Amino acid sequence: MSETGGVREVKSAARTVELLELLARRGDRPARLQELADTLDVPRSSMYALLQTLIARGWVRTDVTGSLYGIGLRALLSGTAYLDSDPRVRLVRPYLDEASDALGETIHLGRLDGASVVYLVTRESHEYLRTISRVGRRLPAHAGALGKALLAERPDTELPDGPYEALTARTHTTREALAADLARVRARGFAVDREEGVPGIVGFGFALRYDVPARDAVSCSVPVARLTPEHEERIVAVMREIRARIEAAVPGGAGAVQWR
Repeated sequence: MSETGGVREVKSAARTVELLELLARRGDRPARLQELADTLDVPRSSMYALLQTLIARGWVRTDVTGSLYGIGLRALLSGTAYLDSDPRVRLVRPYLDEASDALGETIHLGRLDGASVVYLVTRESHEYLRTISRVGRRLPAHAGALGKALLAERPDTELPDGPYEALTARTHTTREALAADLARVRARGFAVDREEGVPGIVGFGFALRYDVPARDAVSCSVPVARLTPEHEERIVAVMREIRARIEAAVPGGAGAVQWR
């Protein structure tokens, strides 16, 4: 049995969390009972009992036949509570509005979570429409401007060996290629993602150094078709200023809860 901080892991709690995370990763692809039991290596009867408990409490939903399972509404409510309670998210939001108004492009706030970045706030460009909100979604840290900005704040010795997942033909898939890019990030002070995460999109990422090492970053995403050298220069200038103002606005922390 694994331990965390010297305390034994509660098996039933761990199993519940693993199930919810699995259903969340599947998104709009509901799963069947046997598939969930096999994936998590749990007896079918135990998985069925766990699912019924979570359905009753709103954490899991099922279809009219009772044979397909997906993440439930309670997960959204908890996620919203996380965003509402996080002081850094509340502080950064107005600055993202300013950057969006100044540049007319999509602006993000993301947080490093293991080998991925989770999108916490997004201000979408009015120039193009997305049908699905990015907030709460994950992107491998090696494949985007947010993630690379944060990886560059850490020693290369912490990078996994690879190979890395390729999201596009331009994604870095080897440790050597990613490390070389991170060296350029450190030299220029921000990350650039040229269609590495999403085809047709260039991103500019800036780590927020109010934590050491930085956990949060902001970025600007722009379609390749609109990215002229002059526009790129303005994006970098505006985002540098926004980063500086955010970092200057973070209080010293006296009396504040320091989450880990």
